[in-house]
Amino acid sequence: MLTGKIALITGASRGIGRAIAMEFARAGAEVIINFHRSKEKAEELAKEIENQGGKAYLAPFDVANPKEIKEAVKALEEKVGTIHILVNNAGITKDSLLLKMKEEDWESVLRTNLFSAFYVTQAVLPMMLKNRWGRIINISSVVAFTGNPGQTNYCAAKAGLIGFTKALALEVAGRNITVNAIAPGYIETDMTEKLPEKIKEVFLQEIPLKRAGLPEEVAYLALFLASEQASYITGSVFHINGGLYRG
Repeated sequence: MLTGKIALITGASRGIGRAIAMEFARAGAEVIINFHRSKEKAEELAKEIENQGGKAYLAPFDVANPKEIKEAVKALEEKVGTIHILVNNAGITKDSLLLKMKEEDWESVLRTNLFSAFYVTQAVLPMMLKNRWGRIINISSVVAFTGNPGQTNYCAAKAGLIGFTKALALEVAGRNITVNAIAPGYIETDMTEKLPEKIKEVFLQEIPLKRAGLPEEVAYLALFLASEQASYITGSVFHINGGLYRG
């Protein structure tokens, strides 16, 4: 399905990013695994992909640092070739009520979760424009639509990705480049594992399907959006949340 394509996934060493990298590799894509601090997990993922007959490359750079990104993407183009697919997945949380939120926590979440999509996309996009083909997939969140107390920074960043997706889709459609967003709900990842048990119980009670989602379920959707089968879909947001939000 993705044979001959090269895909860059930010924050790919764990969680949803890891699952997407695995699915893309199984579909024949060469996968570039971006990570910042999780070197060991990134190396484990690359080894697993290669053991299954795929190709994986490590790309250690901070998605909140535009200089690092430009240098890394330039090096990747020289080493690997044209990047056809970009998944802006990297994200962090630094939760606090707004009145108590530190300015640096507001800024770091916006930089990692929103500004990074601008930085990385701007670095990769010239390759797609030249190639007249591309897939950009932005990982947003259900809280971009519902809000969540204690997460004004995270909600603002993930909501910003929606506007980013819709505007960019219009800018690049003429070059056969699609831009879409996925808004996962409560998915079993390292991030959600840190939540208190009481909060997890509340989430599960509110989800009509009465269970958390799996990273692989998000990855299946990302795989479809990266494929030729989704060539007529752009500027759209796909909700995957077990019925928690029905927008």
